[in-house]
Amino acid sequence: MPQFVPTEELFKGRHFDQEIVVLCVRWYLSFKLSFRDLVAMMNERGVGLAHTTILRWVQHYTPEFEKRWKRYARTIGGSWRMDETYVKVRGEWVYLYRAVDKAGKTVDFYLSEKRDVNAAKAFLRKAMKSQRIPTKITLDAYAASHRAITELKAMGELPKRVRVRTSKYLNNAIEQDHRRVKQRLRPMLGLKSFPTAAVVIGGIELAEKIKKGQFKVGKLGGRAATMPEIWRAALAA
Repeated sequence: MPQFVPTEELFKGRHFDQEIVVLCVRWYLSFKLSFRDLVAMMNERGVGLAHTTILRWVQHYTPEFEKRWKRYARTIGGSWRMDETYVKVRGEWVYLYRAVDKAGKTVDFYLSEKRDVNAAKAFLRKAMKSQRIPTKITLDAYAASHRAITELKAMGELPKRVRVRTSKYLNNAIEQDHRRVKQRLRPMLGLKSFPTAAVVIGGIELAEKIKKGQFKVGKLGGRAATMPEIWRAALAA
């Protein structure tokens, strides 16, 4: 179990109260809002913020929030639907590899500047490290993804018993799920750097996992707890 600094230390030195920081980051990741939308909303509550301040909060705190929430993650299923989609970073299209299980629960994501065998292998390695070894992987017809799995099996990184299949019907689940992320990205008016894009998408995926019930909320206050209370409990060291 990783060691976390106390929550008070995590927000030490900030001009604003930690509740405001968490609220802005949580709303930005969860809803179709731009930084300027959040600035206007906070101004109506008597909190004067610059959009660059919220940007720094998102970049700084999102990875830490992901690590703390991960302690309460539920196990996902072993039948994966894997696919890649496009997102724009620095005005250029890059590739977002994602997978869900057969129940629609998010497995993992990987952002890549290329769409090739190495990118597909990098995604699968990341997914297996953070989750579990799949029993089945459903792909589209793109040859590089099939070759990536063949090579991982040959290297012993993926068990030979893992079934691979191609099914447009079964992969509708992941294609529909891409829309959740892409709809959230649209109001952001373009991601300016690759590292920032990876952090922000990681935060969006976290928010989506929370909505999908992929965490043991019972340990964070249960159904009666409000979302701020649940987040407060999740982030506690």
